[in-house]
Amino acid sequence: MLTVVAFIVALGLLIAVHEYGHYRVAVACGVRVLRFSVGFGTTLVRWKPKNQHPGQDTEFVIGAFPLGGFVKMLDEREGAVPPEDRHRAFNAQPLKSRAAIVAAGPAANLLLAVLLYALVNWIGVQEPQAVLGSPVAGSIVAEAGLRGGERVAGAGFAGEPVEPIASFEELRWLLTRGALDGRDLKIALAPESPGGARELLLPLSSLDARDADARLMRKVGVVGPWSPAQMGEVKPGGAAERSGLRQGDLVVRIAGKPVGDGQQLRDLIRAQVAGGKAVSASWEIERGGSRLVLPVTPDVVTEAGATVGRINAYVGAPPAMLTVRHGPVDGLWKGMVRTWEVSELTLRMMGRMVIGEASLKNLSGPLTIADYAGKSASLGLTQYILFLALISVSLGVLNLLPLPVLDGGHLMYYLWEAVTGRSVSDAWMERLQRGGVAVLLVMMSIALFNDVTRLFG
Repeated sequence: MLTVVAFIVALGLLIAVHEYGHYRVAVACGVRVLRFSVGFGTTLVRWKPKNQHPGQDTEFVIGAFPLGGFVKMLDEREGAVPPEDRHRAFNAQPLKSRAAIVAAGPAANLLLAVLLYALVNWIGVQEPQAVLGSPVAGSIVAEAGLRGGERVAGAGFAGEPVEPIASFEELRWLLTRGALDGRDLKIALAPESPGGARELLLPLSSLDARDADARLMRKVGVVGPWSPAQMGEVKPGGAAERSGLRQGDLVVRIAGKPVGDGQQLRDLIRAQVAGGKAVSASWEIERGGSRLVLPVTPDVVTEAGATVGRINAYVGAPPAMLTVRHGPVDGLWKGMVRTWEVSELTLRMMGRMVIGEASLKNLSGPLTIADYAGKSASLGLTQYILFLALISVSLGVLNLLPLPVLDGGHLMYYLWEAVTGRSVSDAWMERLQRGGVAVLLVMMSIALFNDVTRLFG
């Protein structure tokens, strides 16, 4: 139920903001708006405010299906317009006014994203400290000589200055951008790190980053922040309980191999499988100041086609946290920067998908969005706000694509009109609309297929 409510609230809010952008600029340009609708299908609510802007008599509508919306304006192409009202018709407006009205929808979504990111910066969010967990064997980070437990004090892309790092999430964002953009990242380690203070260059440009998923971060080698190799909640009837493990046990060694942190412990558990069968191993644990040795045999499960071990318990204590909070000006500026970075990354990924340098598996549709909406809402208000900001950026960028059925397509028409001095003919308009609908349907079909594969495959 939480997933459904979170999804409807998110979609309704983002669509309403998008359409309000069109509506508000249309009113400012003197265009008469006939209807402002959020959602399609059966009308749930309909009203007309008593105090409207001069020349306006707009009907506001909320439909049953919150999968879209529209702002209907007075337009001679859609019906007869009395001569005395022609100056209020959309098609009679100067080119710059029509372009501004069309661009206002995506702009409103991008502005909302800035404010949402800024709001999180002002409220503050609990994030893990930028201390590296044990890297994945053979990964970029492992090859750089890092072994886990290092605190990253700063980072910057090659050719740019190293800037201070506030949290692990900030580091992960830079690593993700570097891997997807093919840019090497410099990291500066704090003096208390194993091996002392030093700078390292992570050659992220050597990665083949076609898929923006969890496997990408495993190639980088940074899966999570450092956390103690401690047992959390032990579920009844699982392998952990059968082996005698208890909540609070600190795992020191497995089969004689030292365990550095929670991530390494999880990897070792997954690897306790041979030939499709579980392998028993001696675990040396610390409990109440005493050392114990327990034989542990995991359960065998299949994940993404691979056979791995599981003990049916929470593995690894929570990492050390800190509160990341910024002042009014700094928080707003960082919100603008993050919106720009996410927009740029989204456009680059779309471009790479078009030319075949990135997998179409990266496209997501309503099922994945709904799933993430529910998960983020369950994690708290700040995570849900961050989810809304991300989707708002995506909606703004998507609508600026030069497809005839989208706002970006109409802006391309106006660009043609500005260059040639004449509008696109009705015949060409119809052809382009058909092509745009076809492309959009293909994209939606791929996104829906990816959704079903992710959630049920």
